Amino acid sequence: MKQQLLRNFLDSRTEPVCAYVYDLAHLRRRAERLRQALPPQCSLFYAIKANSDAPILQALLHRTDGFEVASLGEVERVRAIDRSVPIIFGGPGKTDAELEGALQQQVMLIHIESEHQLRRLDWIARRRHQVADVLLRVNPAQLPQDAKATLRMGGEATQFGIDQAQIPAMIELALSLPGIRLKGLHLHAISNNLDAQTHLAVLTHYLTLAETWQQRYQLQFEWLNVGGGIGVNYGVDHAEPQAQFDWERFCNGLAALIATHRPGYKMIFECGRFITADCGYYLAEVTDVKTTHGKHFAILRGGSHHFRLPVSWQHDHPFTVLAREAWPYPFARPAVQDAPITLCGELCTPKDTLARDAHVARLRAGDCVAFLLAGAYGWHISHHDFLSHPHPERVYLDG
Repeated sequence: MKQQLLRNFLDSRTEPVCAYVYDLAHLRRRAERLRQALPPQCSLFYAIKANSDAPILQALLHRTDGFEVASLGEVERVRAIDRSVPIIFGGPGKTDAELEGALQQQVMLIHIESEHQLRRLDWIARRRHQVADVLLRVNPAQLPQDAKATLRMGGEATQFGIDQAQIPAMIELALSLPGIRLKGLHLHAISNNLDAQTHLAVLTHYLTLAETWQQRYQLQFEWLNVGGGIGVNYGVDHAEPQAQFDWERFCNGLAALIATHRPGYKMIFECGRFITADCGYYLAEVTDVKTTHGKHFAILRGGSHHFRLPVSWQHDHPFTVLAREAWPYPFARPAVQDAPITLCGELCTPKDTLARDAHVARLRAGDCVAFLLAGAYGWHISHHDFLSHPHPERVYLDG
């Protein structure tokens, strides 16, 4: 989004600014670009946990192949946008009500995380005189040695998926249950990976596992869900984000991988942050600038109760300063020039810090800080009502 659009927004506000601003036109272009780069055998689903706002979902409708959800509430958010768009349903803790709701709402695929979950779904589906289409989520025994990422959901002991050693028995059970139709596998073991070559190595491992079980049981899977896990680089020089995941290189490598393995099934990618992160900005006005114990601090109208991501991931978030010349007071304007400064929110805790010791050319009370890459896991993972401060505006600009 051009800075002029953000400035136009700022100029229209008189109260201390605190807002999420989303660029929907940019989001649509990005989703289309990502989807078109994938090989034809692949589908791109949006994991709505990253940002489930209705305008975001509406912008991505028909620009992705469907939506990935992790609760019945998320199913209902999608169905409020469209009654027939494909939905795939993940998550380790699905209740009976959620499984029944998924069937009622015509969810395309349900990802099964355990034997108990599979048997409950079969029981519910038969009671409803339905058959549920499922993928078995695999927690692989190991991953390639260089598969390093911010989070690991598989390849080690976690609450996610079915232990690889149990998969043969689970396949046999799924094939025996009248309320279940086994459509394939779901493997999603790493999160926020930034390296294309590493991701290709992980997918090679996934394809090998799928081939092994297809051959052993004389099956032809329809789908292999390879998860999301493609990350966003929040590393900063406090002015511009650093290099991001090389999607073009990855898609070229993926096409070669598919040509080599020739899988008969389609592959699903369920990306969240990678799609929406750079369509959003979190704007917070500087309400005070001060110095304590020789360090400079800017206090913001906002903080981690609105934008928890930096605290949650323990990083200094990239930002830019939007200068505002209006100053209504008849006394000097607090400011810092050509110095490091720490950006803090308005909460009563020293953990409410969004960036530490960031060098600024100038930052004054009354200026506004625009945090970049705030379109995913910002508002939606934050503790909104702590201290009962007002919520930020949420603005969707289009065109």
